[in-house]
Amino acid sequence: MRFRTLFVACATVAATVAAVSPAAAQQDLSSFVNPFIGTTNAGNVYPGAVRPFGMLSWSPTTTRGDQTGAGAAGGYQYDVRRIRGFGLTHLNGTGCTPGASGDIPIMPHAGDVTSSPSADSTDQVYASNFSHANESASPGYYRVGLDSGVNVELTATERTGTGRFTFPAGRPANLLFRTSNSLNGSGNASVRIDPAGRRVTGSVDGGGFCGRTSGGAANQRVYYRLFFTAEFDRPITSYGTWRDGTLSPGSTSGQGGEGFTQRAGKGSGGYVGFEPGTVTARVGISYVSVANAQANLAAENPPSSGFDTVRAAARAQWEQALNRIQATGGTTAQRTVFYTALYHALLQPSLANDVNGEYLGSDLRTYRLSAGQTAQYGTFSGWDVYRSQVQMLALLEPRVAGDYAQSLLNYADQRGGEWDRWLHNNGKTAVMSGDPSAPAIAGMYAFGADNFDVQKAFASLVTAATVPTANDTSDNGCPIQCPGQRPSLDRYQSLHYVPSNSCHCWGAAAETLEDVTADYALSQLAKKLGDSTRQQQFEQRAGYWRNVFDPSVRYMRNRASNGTWAPNFTPGTGTGFVEGTSAQYTWMVYHDVTGLAAAMGGKAAAAARLDGFFHDQNGNWDLSGADPTRYDAGNEPSIQTPWQYIYLGRPYQTQETVRQIVDTLWTTGTGGIPGNDDLGTMSSWYLFAAMGIYPQVPSRAELVLSAPLFTKVEIRRANGKTIVIEAAQASSQNKYVQSLSVNGTASNRAWAPESLVRDGGRLTYVLGPTPNKTWGATDTPPQLGG
Repeated sequence: MRFRTLFVACATVAATVAAVSPAAAQQDLSSFVNPFIGTTNAGNVYPGAVRPFGMLSWSPTTTRGDQTGAGAAGGYQYDVRRIRGFGLTHLNGTGCTPGASGDIPIMPHAGDVTSSPSADSTDQVYASNFSHANESASPGYYRVGLDSGVNVELTATERTGTGRFTFPAGRPANLLFRTSNSLNGSGNASVRIDPAGRRVTGSVDGGGFCGRTSGGAANQRVYYRLFFTAEFDRPITSYGTWRDGTLSPGSTSGQGGEGFTQRAGKGSGGYVGFEPGTVTARVGISYVSVANAQANLAAENPPSSGFDTVRAAARAQWEQALNRIQATGGTTAQRTVFYTALYHALLQPSLANDVNGEYLGSDLRTYRLSAGQTAQYGTFSGWDVYRSQVQMLALLEPRVAGDYAQSLLNYADQRGGEWDRWLHNNGKTAVMSGDPSAPAIAGMYAFGADNFDVQKAFASLVTAATVPTANDTSDNGCPIQCPGQRPSLDRYQSLHYVPSNSCHCWGAAAETLEDVTADYALSQLAKKLGDSTRQQQFEQRAGYWRNVFDPSVRYMRNRASNGTWAPNFTPGTGTGFVEGTSAQYTWMVYHDVTGLAAAMGGKAAAAARLDGFFHDQNGNWDLSGADPTRYDAGNEPSIQTPWQYIYLGRPYQTQETVRQIVDTLWTTGTGGIPGNDDLGTMSSWYLFAAMGIYPQVPSRAELVLSAPLFTKVEIRRANGKTIVIEAAQASSQNKYVQSLSVNGTASNRAWAPESLVRDGGRLTYVLGPTPNKTWGATDTPPQLGG
């Protein structure tokens, strides 16, 4: 493994998120963002202070009376009205409980510290109730008035945060640093208090993502260390530390982790006290060292910054990011849902490198940015984001997406060429199934992210797809965290499907479908790179989905290595599938919908199947996800399905289905996201749907089309290209496309070529209240072989 010695000066994310052209009038769009949307209904988002793609995200940790849980995987649940701290790192919308990150929760305590906070296992002493009437959030800012009398305000830069804590008069004023109390626990933690320097420093060893629920000890492990430094504008008047049940007043150092299981009553931390009044804390973080955390703080948030200055800069940066898309028309509620979705789509990936260009590698060694790389990014929810979020990222911020692609390649290089399907920060977790790195890299490249070593990435992914490894035949961590990048690759290559017996995977049929999606992505990368041999090889493999399609039932089905089908089949079975059923996965052939339709008995038969997928037996919409044989808007395997009518010659049914989902499942309430947001995947789906465009094939840049929600949308890409979508008649009734012109020329296609993304352009719709069943019915978007 090669240590990178080349240093490239790092521009901050503020520079990476390029400014909108001065010629383009900037709108006040932050006012439409409601960070509380998605804080119930398993959305698992967090409302705290963060910049676009920020390393630091300062947000509350709620508690139901259990110091090892928060009520939601994102650390915050709206209907839980008690807080035990404000963590410095978060993930947006993940599903595994008890969550991940939420590192270094800091809790203001308007009372004396008389016992170990770790011994307060039910959060009765060192936590506080609050009311939503005393709580607010907006991009880059969070505030809550605790029932204890403390007012908390938080804001952030990319790698630092500023907290303003106002304590009630006549009451003790303490800040608790619960260093070991990350959402998922910790391997170790440390704290050091410098009273004379008005500073607290320390670290936490984090990891164990999903390790409580699967994988056993192999996945209850440390894979990152987060360092922090906190400086105060007031003298420290008292201090101490604790470990497990022991409080040590006057101590200036301590350490000890909670572990990842049986955590209650364990852990360490420190506290500092002040005279009553307002205390401002500036906090810097780093995944490399305390020194780097201090350098980040000095560079981004010096003592002269001031809370209000940092808050204003955070909002200004969010305005730049949100103004990438300017939507005109629609209702206030629709614009609120839209811009909140855009906000959530731009929270991750998370910045990983420090201001000096250093970052923590996947092998836990320190590296510097690659040549030409502006930033290193961490966290990759691959199984989720490859379907919509990385395409949205590359559409709006192609340079950020290119740096992200290079980041994933860097992490793979550091692991000997193995790409992980779910990176948490820098660390492999192996959660979920398939090989999502291939469609993610291909998708970002197709959408214009070209500032990375695509040839090297392609070669690495091809090796992973053709050369079996020991991990590919390991069950360590299965079923949810199987370690192989391509589980059972040896048998996939010989049988042309992943067999159900000893598949070394979560679900064999699902694994096959994910692998053919990845293979098609590699064929598309090969095509763009001029490698016709690899293109043909992987196009052939992209047809292997037929080997898990049982023609006797016309559904995807688990299949053993001897060719026999799994017994006792029903369309609602989850056997062989991942967080879904055969009925839901059968449609997951994004690149060959016409081939799938033929296997189902033709386009008419396939359309009838789709009708039954979205409606009950009486013809009423059934989008709840409760029926395992029908559409589930809350999880990824189903999300492309509404657009598949286009391939069956029925674009008008895509139009009515997409609009029904957008209008009924996405709202301004706290439950307004239908399920885990999964690092912005679902929010990106909504953004595309509301604009009437969608990347149906994740590894291609052609866009399938539907009726826009707004009268006008301008997509102002950071590379200077602009896409304008006009629909003067757009309304709640006018959800059907009557006609379309592309750059002024009439078009009967329900899809746009990749040149729209590459060069920009204008889509001008005429919409109406009744379907035009002939528009777009005869021109099928490009698929396998096209």
